[in-house]
Amino acid sequence: MSEPTSTPRLTVTVGPVAHGGHCVARHEGRVIFVRHGIPGETVEISLTEHDDEAKFWRGDVTRVLAGSPERVTHFWPEADALRAAVRHGAPVGGAEFGHISRKGQLELKTAVVREQLERLGGLRTAAIDALFSDGVEDVDTNGSTDQQAGLGWRTRVGFAVTPAGKLGMHPHRSHAVLPVQEMPLALPAVNELRLWELDFTGIDRVEVAAPANGSGVLVLLAPAADLSEKAAGAAVKRVARALAALETPPSVARWNPENSAIEVLNGRGWVRETTDDHEFRVSGDGFWQIHRKAPAVLTDVALGFLLQGGYLNDGADVADLYAGAGLFTAPLADAVGPDGSVLSVEGSAGTSRDARKNLHASEQVEILQGRVEKILGTQSRASRTAAGQRRRFDAVVLDPPRAGAGKAVVQALAATAPEAIAYVSCDPAAFARDVKYFANVGWSVEKLRAFDLYPHTHHVETVALLVPAVKATTSN
Repeated sequence: MSEPTSTPRLTVTVGPVAHGGHCVARHEGRVIFVRHGIPGETVEISLTEHDDEAKFWRGDVTRVLAGSPERVTHFWPEADALRAAVRHGAPVGGAEFGHISRKGQLELKTAVVREQLERLGGLRTAAIDALFSDGVEDVDTNGSTDQQAGLGWRTRVGFAVTPAGKLGMHPHRSHAVLPVQEMPLALPAVNELRLWELDFTGIDRVEVAAPANGSGVLVLLAPAADLSEKAAGAAVKRVARALAALETPPSVARWNPENSAIEVLNGRGWVRETTDDHEFRVSGDGFWQIHRKAPAVLTDVALGFLLQGGYLNDGADVADLYAGAGLFTAPLADAVGPDGSVLSVEGSAGTSRDARKNLHASEQVEILQGRVEKILGTQSRASRTAAGQRRRFDAVVLDPPRAGAGKAVVQALAATAPEAIAYVSCDPAAFARDVKYFANVGWSVEKLRAFDLYPHTHHVETVALLVPAVKATTSN
């Protein structure tokens, strides 16, 4: 990524917001994806990618000539493009919407969801209006003023390390590492460690998990790949000793990002997460919803859709796909009771082991580790009844990774002919593409809500109820 002082600067009018945290501008017919602007503004930008042969360029706002009413002072100096330009640097990523009012953020995210559903999902404007009249919903006001709302929500944070051994983060699309002195989006427990005061020489990545219930912080240390085993071990142990000396020492483990292997140095290699009704063990870098309110919001809405539609009853046969440590599996087991059954499918071996520990007392839950499309495929025993017939689910919760479920999973899932699917997505483009795949096999969106579970970033979470198109037509 080029520094602002070494690249051309242009004056442009910022156009509509696009998926990915930028807006679209044009200069002499060239499309430019502009970060840190707001639609309607006139700004000076520094081009960060501008190859003559490229279909589009990229740029960061360095000065605002005519600002939007929704522009506010960024709450985090290290992530503020305007202050970065003054110091002839680049802003760190992770808070690319921090210069926009909370109201403005919700409006832009709503526009992105709508545009993706229309362009990639193939939905008509009238259908989107009917499904999505509430737009993206705020869950994190906390009674704060506009600029302070949406801070202190991240329960997971990843950091890089500067060449000088200081805690840092990357600018957008850059391998550079810039030092940071705080992470305002993180829970207070993360910032209270004051990791930026420590020497991380020899460490490549630092991951911090801080459960919202206050049950204890876990710090994962990934040593630099170019170190010998002796040097790597020494670096990890040195940082672990420094962390152990803190007033409230966290658990510390050496971590291999390639295979998720954990070697505990202090405390334990997992954290304890809780919801109102359940407790979960989540190992190392195992997946858990990042926003402190996300587990409650997403389970309430996803299972609420299924319950309201009458798809979750005592004795029902349901599936939780990309099930993680069991966030949705546990309440699904409660809903179907001991006479029902829940198939839990998770690709990560470590996270699947967590699910087995978390759900060992729920005899109606079957936990399988592997690729969803293969387990649902015709050759899998899990997709067949005892009589050899294709297994049919009454309801399914589908919570894929950011890339979405994809065509193969959609087709395999539709072949099991469930009554309804609650689809939880953290990426509106991937979700919209999957909506189109579902439409191609005879399914449609019956209900849709979206939540700002990533304040001050461009990310947004959607929860949809999908049903066979014939049923949707009948119910309407």
